[in-house]
Amino acid sequence: MKKYFQKLGSSLMLPVAVLPAAAILMGIGYWIDPSGWGADNAFAAFIIKAGSSIIDHIPVLFAVGVALGMSRNKDGSAALSGLVAFLVVTTLLSSSTVALLQGIDVDKVDPAFAKIDNAFVGIISGIVASVMYNRFSHVKLPDAFAFFSGKRLVPIMTALSMLVVSGILFFLWPIIFTGLVSFGKTISDLGAVGAGLYGFFNRLLIPTGLHHALNSVFWFDVAGINDIGNFLAGKGEKGVTGMYQAGFFPIMMFGLPAAALAMVHTAKTKKKKQVASLMLAAGFAAFFTGVTEPIEFAFMFLAPMLYLVHAVLTGLSLAIAAAFHWTAGFAFSAGFIDYFLSLRNPIANHPYMLLVQGLVFAVIYYFLFRFIIVKFNLMTPGREEDEDEEVAVDAAGGNKFAAMAATIYEGLGGDANVVNVDNCVTRLRLEVKDMNKVDKNKIKSTGVPGINVVGPQSIQVIVGTNVQFVADEIAKIRKN
Repeated sequence: MKKYFQKLGSSLMLPVAVLPAAAILMGIGYWIDPSGWGADNAFAAFIIKAGSSIIDHIPVLFAVGVALGMSRNKDGSAALSGLVAFLVVTTLLSSSTVALLQGIDVDKVDPAFAKIDNAFVGIISGIVASVMYNRFSHVKLPDAFAFFSGKRLVPIMTALSMLVVSGILFFLWPIIFTGLVSFGKTISDLGAVGAGLYGFFNRLLIPTGLHHALNSVFWFDVAGINDIGNFLAGKGEKGVTGMYQAGFFPIMMFGLPAAALAMVHTAKTKKKKQVASLMLAAGFAAFFTGVTEPIEFAFMFLAPMLYLVHAVLTGLSLAIAAAFHWTAGFAFSAGFIDYFLSLRNPIANHPYMLLVQGLVFAVIYYFLFRFIIVKFNLMTPGREEDEDEEVAVDAAGGNKFAAMAATIYEGLGGDANVVNVDNCVTRLRLEVKDMNKVDKNKIKSTGVPGINVVGPQSIQVIVGTNVQFVADEIAKIRKN
């Protein structure tokens, strides 16, 4: 089950990766016309609306992205089926259709059905479509119906399955919606404390991938909060809208890079240079793009005490930003690019104070991490026991990703041991037959930030934001 949710989390990153396009378009539009939201400038209106076309259809993106990411072969027919699934359920459970089924006026329909077009239902649609693809994409029908065999059968079975799902949701969705709204309202009623609790659990759930479910409640229009959508659209309450985003900027832009510096300074002398090169790249990724996994996974499992401290500090950052009503927003993550684009958003409130807060948190992270690492002798990168064997990757004159992939694949045990290869934003997600045949020293020799064994046959190799290129090279090796 844990592995399933991890795969779901990585699948969600595909549609989420589209959001920067919206942030860039809407951010530029706000810079041109920060007060009129396009009303005073036709070009600003043009690109703001272009960006909102993405933000307004996040549920569809989730349905398509999850269906594609969860399908066995990442096939386009799975993505099409995800769209089919979403169209079926949102049409059958729209307020007008429910009114017809119940024989009542539309204004008397449960308000939950007015929110059926949401990220939660998009994820369910994608999951159903992926299950149908994995089950029916290779089914052969009798000759008379051969045209509908294989991949052509998948959208048909998906549509039929969504009839059943829609029937179930007809009764369950009002209950689910009420529960989500109550949960979101309970947290939001706590104000700054609620924002802090959200930030704490957001980080704490990252190892399981379940933070995406939590995020959907606060960031998207599942329970009526829609913090990202409202902020990008310039709607809501100034100083309040964005409170579930703003506190991440000091952590991702300043706190975690400072933590990376602390790990460099506490590494063994002979390993300091290698750790510094890894953490420099990871720190830049965190600061500019808000992608923090290369840093977090470097100590998440090696030093869980540090990760708990990180989760507490993240919650504290969100609580402080919310308490002082300092807000900025993002479409992808809390890095400098999103921060810069949100500066002239009309609903941003004292966003420059987040930089001051970030500098303070950088000092806290650096000295607290350094103290804890040394005090408790934690095995952060560069502090591990000396290995008996070190293997160097020779990429001279060749593709460095190809060389890296070849060494990693060999370290995993090659064709005889590797069952499946997948990847998310920063990690290779791999399944092997026998974990005892995995040579971790060989894999580490490529300079990867870390390795995480998550099950008897499941292992993750944290590569960084270039993981896609390494995954592609491994795919080439497996085909040969």
